Amino acid sequence: MANMSLKKVPMPEQDPKVRARNFQEVTLGYTAEQAVEEAGRCLSCKNPKCVEGCPVNVRIPEFIKKVQEGDFKAAYEIITSTNALPALSGRVCPQETQCEARCVRGIKGEPVAIGRLERFVADWYRENVNEMPKPVPSNGVKVAVVGSGPAGMTCASDLAGMGYQVSMFEALHTAGGVLVYGIPEFRLPKAIVANEITKLQAQGVEVMTNMVIGRVLTIDELFEMGYKAVFVGSGAGLPMFMNIPGESLKGVMSANEYLTRTNLMKAYTEEADTPVIRSKAVAVVGGGNVAMDAARCAMRLGADKVYIVYRRGEAEMPAPSSSRPCATRWKSWATKPAGSAA
Repeated sequence: MANMSLKKVPMPEQDPKVRARNFQEVTLGYTAEQAVEEAGRCLSCKNPKCVEGCPVNVRIPEFIKKVQEGDFKAAYEIITSTNALPALSGRVCPQETQCEARCVRGIKGEPVAIGRLERFVADWYRENVNEMPKPVPSNGVKVAVVGSGPAGMTCASDLAGMGYQVSMFEALHTAGGVLVYGIPEFRLPKAIVANEITKLQAQGVEVMTNMVIGRVLTIDELFEMGYKAVFVGSGAGLPMFMNIPGESLKGVMSANEYLTRTNLMKAYTEEADTPVIRSKAVAVVGGGNVAMDAARCAMRLGADKVYIVYRRGEAEMPAPSSSRPCATRWKSWATKPAGSAA
């Protein structure tokens, strides 16, 4: 039965005052009943604009129809026919500016919660099936993938599925790229990323860590080793500074370093091997997702006041409103504290 509600089915989540002081995932995900109810809001458009808004052209109405029918396994198979990482994209992909922005239900009311449904399907599959892919017959051609972030993982999965012998090189000691060093645990649990790496290995992808390409091996040397092609997905590992006085002072660090220490090195735990500065008052310069992640981590690391300092107005901030700590309470991003929740 169609669900003509103008609003999305609410996503269960931790209480703001509780989650502001822990690193557990903020949103808890739909139950099966909630997913079926939300799927009923989809109109199954004959000309689905949502698919046009998706960078990988997920067959959105088709998978949502399967969710409505309760056939979650079939929904997963539809999604993964074009998207190798639905558990990740369902959490961190900016659906509000892509597929959901094109949903006709959004003309009068809220669009269908496509991202939430994608996440539900991926989580259901991992928790109830989690069948590992099997290697396909090799074509004997070796390909190197530099970087194990979302670009490298997708490339490696697609190539392995076509029979290529794929080796994926990661500079850090853990595979996953920005998914493990940049995005906090409360937005993307690392166990989910690890499961995706395991699936790649099941496909036959060789994953090598502590391999800084350009230092340990050059790209020319990769070709000399027999690799016929090299995909470079090295990401944005180096920070950009503003080149202003005081940047080298104690207590000032890039968000890259701060998030890497916090997320990859788990500096928020007592047994962590890496230190991180725990300040009572923190200023974060910037208005994108990285800035929001840094601000929310600072609160969870014990800060009483966190300030977002951004050069433009709130409407111009790149970060979606869903990732902004207490965004609705702020009138001036440059002067108002974030409050007690994130």
